[in-house]
Amino acid sequence: MTRDDAIARATADFDAGGYLGLLREAVAMPTESQKPGQDEALHAYLARFLDPLTERLGFQERRILPNPDGVHGPLFIASRQEGADLPTVLIYGHGDTVRNYPEQWREGLDPLAVTVEGDRWYGRGTADNKGQHILNLVALDHVIRSRKGRLGFNVTFIVEMGEELGSPGLRPFCREHAEALAADVLIASDGPRLSAERPTLFLGSRGAFNFELAVELRDGGHHSGNWGGLLRNPGTVLANAIASLVDGRGTILVPGLRPPPIPPGVRAALADIRVGTDPTAPTIDEDWGEPGLSPAERVFGWNALEVLAFRTGDPDGPVNAVPPHAKATLQLRFVVGTEWQSLIENVRTHLDAHGFPMVAVRPARGSEVFMATRLPVEDPWVTWALGSIEASSGKAPALLPNLGGSLPNDAFSEILGLPTLWVPHSYPACQQHAPNEHLLGSQARESMAIMAGLFWDLGEDGPAILRRRTEGA
Repeated sequence: MTRDDAIARATADFDAGGYLGLLREAVAMPTESQKPGQDEALHAYLARFLDPLTERLGFQERRILPNPDGVHGPLFIASRQEGADLPTVLIYGHGDTVRNYPEQWREGLDPLAVTVEGDRWYGRGTADNKGQHILNLVALDHVIRSRKGRLGFNVTFIVEMGEELGSPGLRPFCREHAEALAADVLIASDGPRLSAERPTLFLGSRGAFNFELAVELRDGGHHSGNWGGLLRNPGTVLANAIASLVDGRGTILVPGLRPPPIPPGVRAALADIRVGTDPTAPTIDEDWGEPGLSPAERVFGWNALEVLAFRTGDPDGPVNAVPPHAKATLQLRFVVGTEWQSLIENVRTHLDAHGFPMVAVRPARGSEVFMATRLPVEDPWVTWALGSIEASSGKAPALLPNLGGSLPNDAFSEILGLPTLWVPHSYPACQQHAPNEHLLGSQARESMAIMAGLFWDLGEDGPAILRRRTEGA
């Protein structure tokens, strides 16, 4: 069979309901990692759904392993080996979801059932992430069948059950099982495309560091009539401290929180990227953020300092008193090259220099740092993937050097040392993490063709790409 035959087989099975049937089975299994007492349900998804599915695909070794932290959900590794001399691809997914909250879903929808209404397939996990990693496995299956049981490469499949909690345990797990997870490239699917209509390839993600600013001035409030103008107001102090970090149009004012200049290759890749084009997208504020950058450069090539929460006094029941304290949570979304390890020190030095020694700065409690990652756009894997996606879809894919949001990509790029290719199958308005989460059927069908073509091409081109990367090193 040919590449076209493999794609035709995959899309014909999609039209016949093969993929939808598997998706219904997966969505029906509750896997809410954010709820306590879910160990059995999280384990069941791996044991009762993914283990038999990967067994049918010829994965010879399959293991459900405990989380290294001893607290959170287990992880799953499956391996399909065809030859020690062949390239190996690592495929990642997460089987856990956010909470279902069935009472918040629109009438007629059940988060644990796939409801098809026109092009929208509703259900918890359809977009994030069951629908995405299942689609990749189905596409892999059709290439295996089209090549009469052969792929031309080896596959290792890893699934975690705690991504919605910040991937606790994933990084130590990758260190502990580095030999079993050794590969030549990561190909994974999560997050949304740039838009529903345009296939997308992204090569990493922005990092995220949450930190708190706090002002504790005295015990209890004091009457604003008797003491107003005499007592330092912590809300006013904190507001001005924040304004010294980021100005009124969103420009970061602390040198240590700013990234290095955008590399020419990244700037070139973002030249044709248009953000916020979906009908449901909010209107972009053109005068917000770093001056001189396009919207795409601001969200994919630069840093953003956001105020996530600010509290002083009682906003819901204000009284005539100077409050005793104030607190804010800020977040730095950052790209590769940012000195994020020195964030607390840099902010402390800046606040002291600007007259705010009374403002405490500390990492936000319970918040994990996501590292920024980015595969160079010049890497041979990138050129190969872009060409394959365009050949299958007939569309020029969007190339994002990194996603604007954050993923645990550093577990693969930094700990395992892999080039990382992400091909998302959802879209910005999929309502992931919200009621009425859904996948677009037409987009899923196109993604099935894309992934079947990508896996076919990997069997054809993988060894040559590895040689080019070795020669260019």
